[in-house]
Amino acid sequence: MGTSPDPEEAAPGPATAPGGMHRRRAVVRAVIAGLVVLAVAAAAFLLNRPRAQTAAPVETSAPAPAVTPKPTPTPTPDPPPVALNILLIGSDSRVNARAAAATGKASDQRADALVFIHLPADRRSAYGISIMRDLWVDIPGYRSAKINAALELGGVPLMTRTVEALLGQRINHTVMLDFQGFAAMTDALGGVNVTIKEPFTGTIDNFIHFPRGVNRLNGEKALAFVRERHAFVDGDFQRVRNQQTFLKAVMAKMAAEGGLKNRDTVKKLVAKVLPHVTVNPGLTVLTLERLAYSLRNTAPGNGVFFTLPTGGFGTSFDGQSIIQQDPAATAAVSAALASGTLGKYVAANKLQNGN
Repeated sequence: MGTSPDPEEAAPGPATAPGGMHRRRAVVRAVIAGLVVLAVAAAAFLLNRPRAQTAAPVETSAPAPAVTPKPTPTPTPDPPPVALNILLIGSDSRVNARAAAATGKASDQRADALVFIHLPADRRSAYGISIMRDLWVDIPGYRSAKINAALELGGVPLMTRTVEALLGQRINHTVMLDFQGFAAMTDALGGVNVTIKEPFTGTIDNFIHFPRGVNRLNGEKALAFVRERHAFVDGDFQRVRNQQTFLKAVMAKMAAEGGLKNRDTVKKLVAKVLPHVTVNPGLTVLTLERLAYSLRNTAPGNGVFFTLPTGGFGTSFDGQSIIQQDPAATAAVSAALASGTLGKYVAANKLQNGN
């Protein structure tokens, strides 16, 4: 999630519409208990005292019929997991404009981070494919542009359709966070530990320094970590690797704390995170709980993140600095997703540790 687009990164206009737009609750219990104890003691005394020989027979009523307790209903089991594709969008908006994006309205925000998550049906692994925000693509209904512009032009629906067209895959669910949501979500999780190989000082806002080794990131630090690009020689490429590092650290935290193995814990987790994100209408609270719980046996080491291969830097027809597509590699990733062989593609191209 990065800085606002440079002036030259103006969003393209629709093919048939004018171009241009602007950017972003014990006393009662004790009394009841006492009454219960007194009742039990009185009954025991009356039932156990000797009966007088001259006593006349007592007429008793017929015993009450035995009451069979109603069985506890068996919970409906969760449906078996199926393969899912989920799009994670990190908006560069500093204000809460998520509602506008959710409805498909144009708004002053772009996609600063794009991660296509593929979850196989067996949930033995999870794959995250980062898409460079400056990748030059065809945006449905608009002319070619940087892929991050789709969020500005048509919100979450258009962003989703654009990635679907790029990878030839249906996206089942979309989740979007903005700056405020990302920081609040990280704090709600209690912070996240990431291991930094090369120290650096951020160039955004508070200029936070990240030393070599394990760094505990609260919301503010996490946001600076995943947004930074100017401190690196390869800019956006290292930023994407840092975003992947953060996502893997979240997975490791959940696994280490057993956060996904207990259904009640999963519900609490969802309750913490949900207020800070925007999700598509089909991703209900129950669906989100089931999805998170289905990942309880997915080992963090089986989470593979890599960047969609590109064709390097280039310049657009209107002078923008862009990242070009690698059509052959994109087609290969698309085919692997379609055939359920993404694991083989990752192994063949040595992407287990990213790229």
